[in-house]
Amino acid sequence: MAYTITLIPGDGIGPEVTGAVVELFKAAGLSIEWDSHSAGAGALKEHGTTLPNALMDSIDKNKVALKGPLTTPIGEGFPSVNVELRKRLNLYANVRPVRSLPGVPARYENIDLILIRENTEDLYSGIEHVVVPGVVESLKIITEAASTRIARYAFELARRQRRKKITAIHKANIMKLSDGLFLDCCRRVAPGYLPGVNYNEMIVDNASMQLILNPWQFDMLLLENLYGDIMSDAAAGLVGGLGVVPSANMGAAHAVFEAVHGSAPDIAGQNLANPTALLLSGLMLLDHIHEAEISARIYRALLRVLSEGKTVTRDLGGQATTTEFTQAIIRSLDKDKW
Repeated sequence: MAYTITLIPGDGIGPEVTGAVVELFKAAGLSIEWDSHSAGAGALKEHGTTLPNALMDSIDKNKVALKGPLTTPIGEGFPSVNVELRKRLNLYANVRPVRSLPGVPARYENIDLILIRENTEDLYSGIEHVVVPGVVESLKIITEAASTRIARYAFELARRQRRKKITAIHKANIMKLSDGLFLDCCRRVAPGYLPGVNYNEMIVDNASMQLILNPWQFDMLLLENLYGDIMSDAAAGLVGGLGVVPSANMGAAHAVFEAVHGSAPDIAGQNLANPTALLLSGLMLLDHIHEAEISARIYRALLRVLSEGKTVTRDLGGQATTTEFTQAIIRSLDKDKW
């Protein structure tokens, strides 16, 4: 089939890693017309807004987008484009698989986790104001509707992927109303998925420690927005970092697949970036549009290159450029013909 997919190259190393994925998909035989649009600082300079109408119209039409990293100013400047995009499209579920990859230096082996993060509310609602000079108030918003929706999404995904256990992460011992509501919703949803999917709960600070001490005790983690943001990055550290972990933002009508690492301006334009995270996110996109066979073929090609370790980028212990790494995966595709 032929597809039209929205492409957001991003900034920094974004155009380099998105370019690598586009090239790989073409080499694998996919017929994709990429509808490319800028976002973030580049779009603000060119269009006067970080999310131009043309970009939003493209995603609304195509329903699916692949997004490179975008820079977010710290403590000043425009709001996070990632957060705004999720709100505008109601991308309520962030899905972060965390899996060990052969040949990738990491502190742990045989990790296979999925973190499901509520993506639209909590402190990321962005409701904050100055009470008096020197005092700022930020509001944490937790709703029954959003909590129930993300719980159902997590349990449905667990059932489809034959996962055995979901652990809800919370701080309800302190935030008894907000996190308590989140847990109440999870507890109401969980019994409908027995006996296939078991359910338990863990306080977020203990869960953070347990993730380091014994990550194999977890299967799927279900988290509010802020906890999910922090713990998903921590989980990535188990398998080699953000450069090798994919991410999907799922909604009822749209899906945006993205690399969650930064834009790395220090190496931008030098052909040094590792496209693995965005490639894996792209494979999630292919699975989403029912191209699982091609997705699996590209994945096998990537694993062969990583296992050999001869043509990998510097962050993976090699000396290859982005182009050389990409071409090595393309050559590996030829070893796995249909």
